Amino acid sequence: MFEISREGPLDGGSIESLLDTAFGAERHARPSYSLRDGLKALGELCFVARRGATVAGTIRFWPLAIPGAQSALLLGPIAVDPAHGNLGIGSALIEHGLSAARARGHDAVAAIGEARYLARFGFRPAHEFALEFPAPVAPDRFHALALLAGALNGGGGMVGRVS
Repeated sequence: MFEISREGPLDGGSIESLLDTAFGAERHARPSYSLRDGLKALGELCFVARRGATVAGTIRFWPLAIPGAQSALLLGPIAVDPAHGNLGIGSALIEHGLSAARARGHDAVAAIGEARYLARFGFRPAHEFALEFPAPVAPDRFHALALLAGALNGGGGMVGRVS
């Protein structure tokens, strides 16, 4: 059993350790970090999954400029401690996060990840919306989701940092 709650001020160390475990210490060189560098994640959309006192999973959302969207987000990172895998923690965090994003009026989300996994939550390949990522990323790993009908019908273009 696990419980999802907002990320707290004392969770930072556990989250950083979990992200290093999930993605390696070189994770800061990944393409999505170029859009997050120097920005703060949206605290109201940062969640952890706990098993007892242990942070077993994490998800964060960041502001993102997506052509055609009014209030877009970048999902990630999403990570689950391998010691707590196969419990549905990752899926629950994504569903919880997307629900919270909709409730707060965000209209679109972009993510980099495995197509089959993200498709379960409604994500589609970003090229279907003519969206481009500003750093090298395999086309089959860049995805987008309209939280509001029509939010990604802006004709496409480059996603970018929110100024």
